[in-house]
Amino acid sequence: MTTLLIAAIGYLLGSVPFGYLLVRIFRGEDVRQSGSGNIGATNVSRKSPALGLITLLLDALKGSAAVLVALALSRQEFLRWSYANVPWYPDHPSTIPLSPIVETRLAIAALFAILGHMFPVWLKFRGGKGVATGLGSFLLIAPKAVLLAASVFVVVVLIFRYISLGSIIAVALFPVFALTMHECENLSTLAFLALTSLLIIAKHHENIRRLLAHTESRFQWSRR
Repeated sequence: MTTLLIAAIGYLLGSVPFGYLLVRIFRGEDVRQSGSGNIGATNVSRKSPALGLITLLLDALKGSAAVLVALALSRQEFLRWSYANVPWYPDHPSTIPLSPIVETRLAIAALFAILGHMFPVWLKFRGGKGVATGLGSFLLIAPKAVLLAASVFVVVVLIFRYISLGSIIAVALFPVFALTMHECENLSTLAFLALTSLLIIAKHHENIRRLLAHTESRFQWSRR
């Protein structure tokens, strides 16, 4: 029951269409009718860079919020783990992994927050691609892996100047980084993270087709 509640709350939090709401409130327009038709930060920034940045932050925060809710609803399991990890606890080992149940619940919260962002019920299931929401949720689950993935994103964008390519490669490598950095050794948790990454990549199917056809737009540095 707790896991189902976490999934439901995660979806509802993820389904809040911040990009759509911000453009509707401050510009009086429907962001879905311009650019890529996406409600994410990249498309919103085509209307207003400031609104795009706010959308990025809010979309990331709703992913983090979903994971924090899952942690709060797993309070008993988490407290047992925390008590065993304080340095002055007798027989304190060097490292104790987070409870597999809690780990899995956090990954499920991330998955459903991203599903909510991708398929918001309020907008007839037409949402964003989930990168920012994934960033916010993954950051609380495997922060070192996120930093590595973000570094890969920056390097790819600087070299090839494709935001979509950087996002795809970074998201694809995230589960690998989480495993190699020992931030996710529970197989069920890793499976949920891998599934989430695959969904984000699948949402970039149009970008992938344009990349293969060499018609994808390159990132341009603004010049004054």
